[in-house]
Amino acid sequence: MKARLDESTIALRAAREFPDGAVVNLGYGMPGLCANLVPGGRAVYFQSENGMLGYGNLAADEAKDYEMINASDQPVVALPGMCFFDSAASFDMIRGGHIDIVVLGAYQVSEKGDLANWGRPGRPATGMGGGMDLAVGAKRVIVTMLHTTKKGEPRVVKRCTYPITARHCVSLIVTDLAVIEVTGEGLVLREIAPGWTPAEVQDLTEARLMPADDLTEVTL
Repeated sequence: MKARLDESTIALRAAREFPDGAVVNLGYGMPGLCANLVPGGRAVYFQSENGMLGYGNLAADEAKDYEMINASDQPVVALPGMCFFDSAASFDMIRGGHIDIVVLGAYQVSEKGDLANWGRPGRPATGMGGGMDLAVGAKRVIVTMLHTTKKGEPRVVKRCTYPITARHCVSLIVTDLAVIEVTGEGLVLREIAPGWTPAEVQDLTEARLMPADDLTEVTL
């Protein structure tokens, strides 16, 4: 069986998309790893729905303080200049279009950039949290996820069959097999995991992929 990228590598690739000075919100699970993987020399200001701006890495075990957590209940490192505010102000930032990038996990992404990430059949949903606001309010949405389910079913699909979080919102998909750009003409395969071919990735993708002219291996 061919090797796939691990979660840390997926998060590292996503973090390469953060420009210097960006305000970035990180979703639950794999996206949270991006806080530890910002490229050197870049200042990124992480925003959290529970009312923080400017926090740093996820805290190491010996430094965890559960009074200092992000919206995913993960202890984070306090940085000089970080600030705190209530949820109303936090969602004013999100709904007002002040978040440059949000990184979210997903169950499915459609060929048109529709996002399904808060509920799935057979697993009762506890709620979508701030996902809908973030998906609609952020200037750019990046999804990090595994390319297929545990059963081998595609997650990059023609049409989402799970409950929709937001439509036409995803700009970039980073999986354990590929980096895929969502465009008006369809899904462009920009980068591919080492050892894989475009045909092999297409076989595990329901939606049609258009290999880029400058298709390369995943760049870190």
